[in-house]
Amino acid sequence: MSEEIKKNQPGSVGSADGLYQGQGGFASGGVGGVTDPGADTLGNIPTANFGVTTGPNAVNPSGDAASGILRPEQARRFIDYVWDATVLAQDGRRVTMRANTMELEKVNVGERVIRAAAQAIGSYTNTGATFSKVELTTKKIRLDWEVTSEALEDNVEGAALEDHLVRLMTNAFANDIEDLAINGDGSTAPFLSIMNGFKKIATEGDAHEAAVTVADNAWTPEVMQEIINALPRKYRALKNNLKFYAGTDAFGGIVKNNGTLADAVAEAFAGRVSGTPANRQSYLDGVGQTFGGARTTRVLGIEVQEVPYYPEGYIDLTFPANRVWGFQRDIVVNRAYQPKKDTIEYTVFVRFGIQWEEEDAIAYADAASDS
Repeated sequence: MSEEIKKNQPGSVGSADGLYQGQGGFASGGVGGVTDPGADTLGNIPTANFGVTTGPNAVNPSGDAASGILRPEQARRFIDYVWDATVLAQDGRRVTMRANTMELEKVNVGERVIRAAAQAIGSYTNTGATFSKVELTTKKIRLDWEVTSEALEDNVEGAALEDHLVRLMTNAFANDIEDLAINGDGSTAPFLSIMNGFKKIATEGDAHEAAVTVADNAWTPEVMQEIINALPRKYRALKNNLKFYAGTDAFGGIVKNNGTLADAVAEAFAGRVSGTPANRQSYLDGVGQTFGGARTTRVLGIEVQEVPYYPEGYIDLTFPANRVWGFQRDIVVNRAYQPKKDTIEYTVFVRFGIQWEEEDAIAYADAASDS
């Protein structure tokens, strides 16, 4: 939740604005000093625009007193912020859903559909298309946190601390969503049991496992080629659209065993006199390297994406758009001041789901299963 996402008053209750409106957060002055239910000092962002419903800082609920639901444009900004804090989700197909479930339609025309055409012979066989659907279902997840009035009053950031915490918590929210989407197993409480992730769906579904043995993180060209070969030929024909996804450890093994590092060093040292300090430090100082974010490389003509939340020793190969990420548009952000605890509590509710569009278009290798 960026600086744009500052909650204002969700509605009015007659002459006592703010009365019983902890359901939807708002900002309108300093902390404390509340002596009247209608006082305008329940918030803690002094510069907030009280009750604003338009403009860059207007992220208000729908207007109902009992609602914390963000407006469509606000929800879109919230979802964009979550995407920006992830690696894998930015590379997939994103869907904003209007309901808890959604059906994605697919069409398949199969392979080898052409036939020879003979002169003056009218016999033929029509090739049919196969239509099917994939169901995307969301799970309701929540994030709760609180900040004390003392923390807001005593720290150097003052009231700005709350907005800082909102951004930090939303970033953690995005990281947890990606972790859950990858590693969820539907059984390990309390976190991974929420839903099945991409890995479990693939390994227990119709994805193709490459029969390889990987020792000491040796992801050699031969191993990577076996993963490619495990994919059906009709998908290999579109190799320029395929992509490997690997955890940090496996990514390091790929770089080490596929000449990528040696090539980068050779390029950085090209044209330099050997033995000089500049020569020795060139690569270590960053020449030829890329800084920031997850790393990418290329093996056998196919791009490799590092995904930090991938499990150790696991690599898969598929099309980026094969992963479907769904967010239900109704996002609820509640902010409430608890006078007996002298704290401000936040709660975020989101309905979120993931699905593979075509499990047959996945090949993977799991070094952990070989040990």
